[in-house]
Amino acid sequence: MGKLNKRRIVQVASALLYNANLVGFARGTVFTGDTKGLCVPGLNCHSCPGAIAACPLGSLQTALGDVRFKLPYYILGVLLLFGILLGRAICAFLCPFGLVQDLINKIPTPKLKKSTVTRWLSFGKYAILLVFVIYLPLHFLWQNGVSTPAFCKYLCPMGTLQAGIPLVLANESLQAIIGTLFTWRVVWLGIILLAAVFIYRPFCRFLCPLGAIYSLFNKYALFGIKVNSHRCTGCQKCVSSCKLDVKKINDRECIRCGDCRPKCPHNAIVFKRKDQKDEK
Repeated sequence: MGKLNKRRIVQVASALLYNANLVGFARGTVFTGDTKGLCVPGLNCHSCPGAIAACPLGSLQTALGDVRFKLPYYILGVLLLFGILLGRAICAFLCPFGLVQDLINKIPTPKLKKSTVTRWLSFGKYAILLVFVIYLPLHFLWQNGVSTPAFCKYLCPMGTLQAGIPLVLANESLQAIIGTLFTWRVVWLGIILLAAVFIYRPFCRFLCPLGAIYSLFNKYALFGIKVNSHRCTGCQKCVSSCKLDVKKINDRECIRCGDCRPKCPHNAIVFKRKDQKDEK
């Protein structure tokens, strides 16, 4: 079985594990068990009827709402742990919305190739992290005394796909109160999904603040891919074959998926721990 197929199996398995409360979709209810206090690594809405745990971005914004009384040690520790272990490999293997984009991009159409423009656009996710995940929740807290999870409320496509649409379809009471915000979120989701047909992982590359956080750890993460310096000749076939805006393996845009491995003519790219030494 090819490496790509193995990665797809991990993606599907993690999505099913995150959303193991399948009965919630039929009932149109949200799971409230003890595991909801824990965070999964990928972008997975905590309000999804199937979700058995919390989303790290939602938890971070919620924690910022209590920052006047306590520091968000738990969620910061969780993000640090996930980041230092895997970095952006989480985007490749453990994020359900990454899986959604991967599958949609399989639709046979002309694809937008990476360029200097897309590389610059990739900085957008850092702006969204700073503005929608950190600044706006704190701004609303200071102004109104009550924080608002701005990213979850206005921009998270997974919240609409996993939670908004299923809950509205299952509950007539919610259908009666649909407003402009829900309409905006459905339109926004549609834009992202349509873009994913023509652009490889547009949300991951340009918009995802969780990917922005994990990218800060990419260079130092313990597990993932590594270039054997003894074998590498600097031919750059790994970079040219990658669909993402990478300049080198394990830079901030590399999701450590390993799809570049078969492209290397010298077998210089391997999956291994960071502390393992190169083999000649």
